[in-house]
Amino acid sequence: MQTPSLTRRALTAAGFALLATPAAAASAADARFARLAARYIDALARLSPIGATTLGDHRFDAEVDDVSAAGRARRRAATQELLQAAEAIPAAELSRDNQVDLALLKNQLRYDLWTDEVLQPWAWDPLIYNSAAGGALYSLMAREFAPRPQRLRSAIARMEKLPGLLAQTRAELVPARVPLIHAETVSRQNPGVISIVETMIASDLSGLTPAEQARFRAAEAGLRAAVSEHQAWIDKALVPQARGDFRLGAKLYDQKLAFALMSPMSRAEIRAAGEAALKAARAEMYALSKTILGANAPAGDEQKVIEAALELSYRDHAPRNGVVEMARGSIDQATRFVREKDLITLPDAPVDIILMPEFQQGVAVAYCDSPGPLERHLKTFYAISPIPKDWSEERAESFLREYNRRMIHDMNVHEAMPGHFVQIWHSNRHPSTLRAVLGSGPFVEGWGVYAEDLMAREGFLADDPLFRLTQLKMRVRSITNAILDQMVHVDGADEGEVMRFLTVTAFQQEREAAGKWTRARVSSAQLPSYFVGVVEHDALRAEAQRRAGSGFSLKRYHDQVLSYGSPPVRYARALMFDEPIAEA
Repeated sequence: MQTPSLTRRALTAAGFALLATPAAAASAADARFARLAARYIDALARLSPIGATTLGDHRFDAEVDDVSAAGRARRRAATQELLQAAEAIPAAELSRDNQVDLALLKNQLRYDLWTDEVLQPWAWDPLIYNSAAGGALYSLMAREFAPRPQRLRSAIARMEKLPGLLAQTRAELVPARVPLIHAETVSRQNPGVISIVETMIASDLSGLTPAEQARFRAAEAGLRAAVSEHQAWIDKALVPQARGDFRLGAKLYDQKLAFALMSPMSRAEIRAAGEAALKAARAEMYALSKTILGANAPAGDEQKVIEAALELSYRDHAPRNGVVEMARGSIDQATRFVREKDLITLPDAPVDIILMPEFQQGVAVAYCDSPGPLERHLKTFYAISPIPKDWSEERAESFLREYNRRMIHDMNVHEAMPGHFVQIWHSNRHPSTLRAVLGSGPFVEGWGVYAEDLMAREGFLADDPLFRLTQLKMRVRSITNAILDQMVHVDGADEGEVMRFLTVTAFQQEREAAGKWTRARVSSAQLPSYFVGVVEHDALRAEAQRRAGSGFSLKRYHDQVLSYGSPPVRYARALMFDEPIAEA
């Protein structure tokens, strides 16, 4: 999952989109588009200082976002003005690269307006505010873009301003509109802001003067008091009054799906394709399970045979505190395989595996956190969520069975090698910063799933058929993600139905299924990106192979498809095959 703290997608979902200057202009229209991009950057960086830091623009590192109604109105006015200017640019007169970028920009501006005016998460989703508060400090301290004392001074300034952001949050949220699951999740995440202060800021103040250290202590005391006040409000006012419906309903869901995916596939087409793919994947798992078990295969149906084979994998897992170390060794093994097979051009720097920051925990198990488009030389982090300290041994065992040794191998392929880490490294080599900021979720997540299947089919851990079975289980997960999103937000599925679907149909352990039930309720239109993206990537590769015939080269194809950045796959296809570029 490519979702860093306050990610580009999180920024745009909250209405805080940013971009930088696109590729060099080649015509009057291209020059006009470049000027529009410059206006877009400057205006929105000023309106979202936290997002600007994540992007790599450090002019406003000492400021925080104005999340009040007045701040939202200023962002909306700027977005409307920019959209009007974008719609006035003659797309046919632009270079093909800029035609793609203009289509992405117009879609994002319309998405931002729709989000603000129709979806209105500012009134009912406390998680966007929590992401901003945590991201304000994390984005300053996670990467060494400047000397530590300089970043500390900015962090202190933001610590002084965060109590105001939390107060604005309480003023904007309408507790009766907030879904209970959102309120309960933010209640668990809110203390994470202080954990960032303790672990990333207070741990080393040696570069500050005595006066600056005193200022830090005052800011820390003020922030602790503010976070405590906010926690009391969450627990005593927000959670008890939270009565909102987390389900979007068909109309809002379809509108959001179109904006978020920019795919030709409709909700009905995604559902039909998903159900067909699920049936095929389970059939392959059944055949492989019978081979693995041989004479030990239990008498019974497909379900029992697959479960019996998967049980062999579940037993082989890391100790409770050993998941991260197991992941590090697995990445080294995958890197050697990709290099030996020469599957793709590899990055010239390693990925750093870290523990997921507390303010981000509770939604996803892992994510790849790439540097912002303006700081492409900085480190990429692969964050893994630790098992919560308050989990019982039974809950921890459920998690570890799901994320067993083979599953960690496959997760590393998806998140790092040759998945998100490699793909985003290629993407950041494309000259259009705009395209990096407005990257397509289906392209990115679809590539991660494509990478899983690629590695299995090319022979990674080929002497272990249980790895292929585990990888097929992950393929089933990507398929059921897409179906689940519709089940929850359109079909009205309840917890029992969802848990049966995930634990039986998708073979997930109880803790994984419970986590996915939470994720499906606090997000929407993101879970389908895995399946939609891999369907589109598979189709693109098949067409490239058909056209190239015997001259097809996997490495050449991979390097080419990733050379376009991270646009929707439909636009990568148009650029690859010189097809017309039409707006979604």
